[in-house]
Amino acid sequence: MTDTETILLAQFNSPLLTLEQVAQIFDRSPEGLRITLSGDNELARRLRPAKMKIGRRVLFRVTELARFIDEA
Repeated sequence: MTDTETILLAQFNSPLLTLEQVAQIFDRSPEGLRITLSGDNELARRLRPAKMKIGRRVLFRVTELARFIDEA
């Protein structure tokens, strides 16, 4: 487990994050992040592996987000 992953898990207390929480991490509005993720750009392609749907909810895996942050 990386330092980034540990920090995110401690801050949010969950291995899955909502779109609003991910927007907070990247200092964006939730609607702006939603629009960015719906397009075909580098950020959307790099965050796609972290994205998962449970019912109608879109959640993001902390492990994949930490990997993306550490690579950047």
